[in-house]
Amino acid sequence: MSMLTEKDVLAGLSQVMDPELNIDLVRAGMVKDVRVEGADVKLKIELTTPACPMKDKIQKDVEAALRGIPGLGRFDVEWGARVRAAPQASKETLIPDVKNVVLVGAGKGGVGKSTVALNLAVALSRMGAKVGLLDADFYGPSVPLMTGLMDARPAATEDQRIQPLLAHGIKVMSIGFLVDPAQALIWRGPMLHGALVQLVRDVAWGELDYLVMDLPPGTGDVALTLSQQLRAAGGVLVTTPQDVALADVIRAKQMFDKVNIPVLGVVENMSHFICPHCGKGTHVFSHGGGRKAAERFGVPFLGEIPLELKVREAGDNGIPVVASHPDSAEARAFTDMARNIAGRISAENLRVRLPVHA
Repeated sequence: MSMLTEKDVLAGLSQVMDPELNIDLVRAGMVKDVRVEGADVKLKIELTTPACPMKDKIQKDVEAALRGIPGLGRFDVEWGARVRAAPQASKETLIPDVKNVVLVGAGKGGVGKSTVALNLAVALSRMGAKVGLLDADFYGPSVPLMTGLMDARPAATEDQRIQPLLAHGIKVMSIGFLVDPAQALIWRGPMLHGALVQLVRDVAWGELDYLVMDLPPGTGDVALTLSQQLRAAGGVLVTTPQDVALADVIRAKQMFDKVNIPVLGVVENMSHFICPHCGKGTHVFSHGGGRKAAERFGVPFLGEIPLELKVREAGDNGIPVVASHPDSAEARAFTDMARNIAGRISAENLRVRLPVHA
């Protein structure tokens, strides 16, 4: 009987596909440190994100593949994760240590975009990623209130950069920390462009897996500036369930397309109201607008976020629901959404690097 080799192990694991990436684990570079000791094997599987939405299935398939390798005895699999940078990130000079910039936008205000951005950032952090949140909504910065940092002010580093504040496991920056909250900002396009570039460039973000940017509503100068100065991993569109919201999603999608930012998918916020007494859901604002928009554009539908009192209270109290009520249905919805977005970013990054077979 021939001796078991590393090549045998890799051949067996090459049959295991990552369902999100649509590529086998060996080709994706996820199989690490294979050590064969007689008939026993030790190895590491390095997922492309700690928020991998398909980890359970991948783990099951890996174990089944190892059991099917002739001559293999015991196996010991160490699981880890390393977020890959967007392929364009090496060309970026404003924030070279940030691997992936995620833009959260909407065609209009009032759809809960900031709530989605904050809970997305916190959910990714709770799953083990290094995350920052930039409130780029200069005309209505709400992140200071929603993170409980209304009275905080950032300090300067030794090299005169801005030190981001910390809240709920993420690094946070907002124009709201730097201006009088009682005074309206009346800036024209060039002023807005310069302030945004400075806010991005002069913040000492450090190494981040994801920097979530909460965009202002609509399709104005901020998105254009970001597309010119940054290489975003992708954009997330937030909408509400009504059919009428589709027109706003169309405009936001067209904006991202024009500036060559891939759309990672659509999130339907305020999808349904959960009764605090009976626990049943009611579709107050109709249902299915977000899914219809995703199907129309051929992009993933990333999830439905319920309309629930705890989400509003958590935002007002400065503790996002993912942190304040992590086991609630609302927090689970945000966490599932974060997993889906992380998976889409991994797939998009890999698609650019390698030709992925359909």
